[in-house]
Amino acid sequence: QVQLVESGGGLVQAGGSLRLSCTASRTYFSINAMGWYRQAQGKQRELVAAITSGGITNYADSVKGRFTISNDNAKNAVSLQMNSLKPEDTAVYYCNVVIFAGSYWGQGTQVTVSS
Repeated sequence: QVQLVESGGGLVQAGGSLRLSCTASRTYFSINAMGWYRQAQGKQRELVAAITSGGITNYADSVKGRFTISNDNAKNAVSLQMNSLKPEDTAVYYCNVVIFAGSYWGQGTQVTVSS
């Protein structure tokens, strides 16, 4: 069973920064892509940023220029640097990994941005 361990998150004031990290284990197959999604209270889960094993990135329009996703293929890890955080970034952030066998999710980590 694929396991995803997330770290980071917490409470920060608007304009501040946070860094989320996620490491995948027991993947057994090569990772195609890793990414971060978020779900705010009462809203659907949405893509924040994703990166392929080849380094191609995709960002939600709302975070472009503020968030940066990076990966370490050797460690099966992905990080999300979040700068200039806004109250509307408040959500539970989920790590996601896509491998040949399917798509897997972390348990989620809370990010709260106070105004």
